[in-house]
Amino acid sequence: MAETQVSAVQETPEQAAGRRNEKIGIVVSTKMMKTIVVEIEMRKAHPKYKRVMKSNKKFYAHDEQNSARMGDVVRIREVRPLSKLKRWSLEEIVRRSSLSEPAPVKSDAVVAAAK
Repeated sequence: MAETQVSAVQETPEQAAGRRNEKIGIVVSTKMMKTIVVEIEMRKAHPKYKRVMKSNKKFYAHDEQNSARMGDVVRIREVRPLSKLKRWSLEEIVRRSSLSEPAPVKSDAVVAAAK
């Protein structure tokens, strides 16, 4: 009899990371350092009445460069637990919000000239 040998396939970190959950949502808070709050809207049909119901859920995500701003549409990816609440990481900013433009910073020279 010929024995079939089952080889254990080792996954590379890229393959394991590719299998992780990804979600797309809107940034609702950036008040914490290196952390954003992303709200995901889920639509699901009611099991009995078949009406489409909307539900929202907030996820805390790690943003290393503090690059996301309120109102941005972002993609987040599941990662190992980083803190009590953070289990997601910012993958990319899909679309920038036009509402969240940073306010222009007034320099001391401009303020002194105005007086």
